[in-house]
Amino acid sequence: MFNFFNKKETKNKDVKIEVQEDYNDIKPISKYFHNETGITFDKQISILKIKVTSFCKRRKIYSFLQLLDNIKDNYLLKQELIDYLTTNETFFYREVKQIIELTQLVKKSNTKINILCAPSATGEEPYSIAIALLEAGVSAVDFSIMGIDINSQAIYKAKEGIYKERNIRNLSVEIVSKYFTIENNLYVLKQNIKSLVSFKVVNIFDSSFLELGKFDFIFSRNMLIYFDKETKIKAKIILESRRKNDTHKVFFGHADLF
Repeated sequence: MFNFFNKKETKNKDVKIEVQEDYNDIKPISKYFHNETGITFDKQISILKIKVTSFCKRRKIYSFLQLLDNIKDNYLLKQELIDYLTTNETFFYREVKQIIELTQLVKKSNTKINILCAPSATGEEPYSIAIALLEAGVSAVDFSIMGIDINSQAIYKAKEGIYKERNIRNLSVEIVSKYFTIENNLYVLKQNIKSLVSFKVVNIFDSSFLELGKFDFIFSRNMLIYFDKETKIKAKIILESRRKNDTHKVFFGHADLF
């Protein structure tokens, strides 16, 4: 059943057009979002409906179908929706054993190493790798790191490199003092670390991902948890195809079960 949400006036101020809301069937949006990003909301469909309804109302979009039509032709609106529906809560030195394993592998290499973090969220993971490599005695000229994410706001924050205390809670006082400055109770990453990581807004399911080339090591932790089984397998195949050396495993998160 439709509800009346708003009324728009034509040039004749005495004539008003009643605009009907239709925020009932969220499934087309859910399907489109899954096709575009791989993320499924099947177990959170009611939450998705609430969030997308709010997204629409703030932008004077009166139905999910209207939103669907708009995002197909409007890249900026599409990116706004992706940013709105994807979360990026993480912290430094998360699942640190894998980062330590990576540093050991890099130290054994005799060539410059390039590393991919997909997703990179707000930068904690790629910056953690950079710090860990330096702490292990690897020279900054011997590695490069790229972080990618579908969330443009997350990438913007990653480039800023400004974090709250909860984000650095796993770091020692010595590491914090060495690589951060404290300003207004915020922890600002020093430029010499920020310069070691590049960031891009990229979807691994887009052709633009392949254009990034191949990498010596790939981190893709806690992304697959948002995918259904079929999409997890697809993502795994894509990521593994981006390895320079097929014997190098892709570092997945402990929650990324297949």
